[in-house]
Amino acid sequence: MGRLLLCLVVPLLLAACGAQSVWAPDAEVNKAIYRSGNPPSVTLITVIEANTGEGGHSALMIDGSQRVIFDPAGSWYYPGVPERNDVDYGITDRMHRFYVEYHARDVWFVREQKLPVTLAQADALIAAAEANGPSPKMFCARSVSGVLHQVPGFESLPRTFFPVSLSDAFGRLPGVVSQDHYTTDADIKTGIPTIDATKPKTVEIHESDR
Repeated sequence: MGRLLLCLVVPLLLAACGAQSVWAPDAEVNKAIYRSGNPPSVTLITVIEANTGEGGHSALMIDGSQRVIFDPAGSWYYPGVPERNDVDYGITDRMHRFYVEYHARDVWFVREQKLPVTLAQADALIAAAEANGPSPKMFCARSVSGVLHQVPGFESLPRTFFPVSLSDAFGRLPGVVSQDHYTTDADIKTGIPTIDATKPKTVEIHESDR
């Protein structure tokens, strides 16, 4: 009986928190496409509460034939960065920095775990992210882990709703380099560059190899 109730209730809950579709025009996406020229890689981005160690958000930066951020159920927005259902295009080094600074707060830090991959793997991850569709709220880690799980080389990762669980598993993959970003600024997050902010923001970066 309990399982029957669960089967009936879960679809209703998912329908209630259904995600809104966002679809930037072709012209905007094509204009924004950015190719870094760096070796292909995928970076798992995890926002973590500094005091409790609990996860707040998961995202992926994928650097392949172009560089994008897969930001399921995310709130980051920046003019000139077109979005299609949680995939942000035109992720230059500057936009990458703005994304990290947006999420790093007094009580939150950002963990980036970068892994070299083949171009085929990177582009397969981009395709999987594009095919995922908009994610409901609280489904960030579930969507990211689901996208990763579709590409050879990431089969060992769990399909999870918990950002830190995904981060821990990703960190055990051979070749991952971890980098934590902290800030001492408690002002309201704006996603605006530091030089344009009302208050200057300081971001400390700590690196460690795993």
